[in-house]
Amino acid sequence: MPTPTRGPRLGGSPAHERLMLANLATSLFKHGRITTTETKAKRLRPLAEQLITKAKRGDLHARRQALSVVRDKDVVFALFDQIAPRFSNRPGGYTRIVKKGPRKGDAAPMAIIELVEELEVAAAPKAPRKAARKAAKADSIAVLAGDEAEEAPAAAASDEAPAADEAKDDETKA
Repeated sequence: MPTPTRGPRLGGSPAHERLMLANLATSLFKHGRITTTETKAKRLRPLAEQLITKAKRGDLHARRQALSVVRDKDVVFALFDQIAPRFSNRPGGYTRIVKKGPRKGDAAPMAIIELVEELEVAAAPKAPRKAARKAAKADSIAVLAGDEAEEAPAAAASDEAPAADEAKDDETKA
């Protein structure tokens, strides 16, 4: 007797169900997002997240376990070398399910399951803003102490000018 699975069955035998989920996972990793029924998307999410977690481990045993589910070596290579590093700082929640509406033919509820993209673009502007604020703060401090700061470079420049003139005089005499 096959081990019962959580959630609704996807039809057919347990072997057929396993193969369908493996094909869905392969397509998800190959394309980044797929459109399927809500039921299949909900059943695919735990499998895909387990595979990404194994890929983050990156060892040979994890690669062989992923190959036992996803039979395409190119997809497993992409999973370990491209997808897993993107989620290295993320503890979980690698996929997102967005409900789409009923399918035209049989009114089955459809959904899009996709890999979550890290929003580095949104996080990146914060760092330059902080740096700009620190620079502005340093400039305002320099402006407050401005007379002392401006006199020091002027004095240094006036000290360098006679030394340069003396060097020219020495060269012309020689």
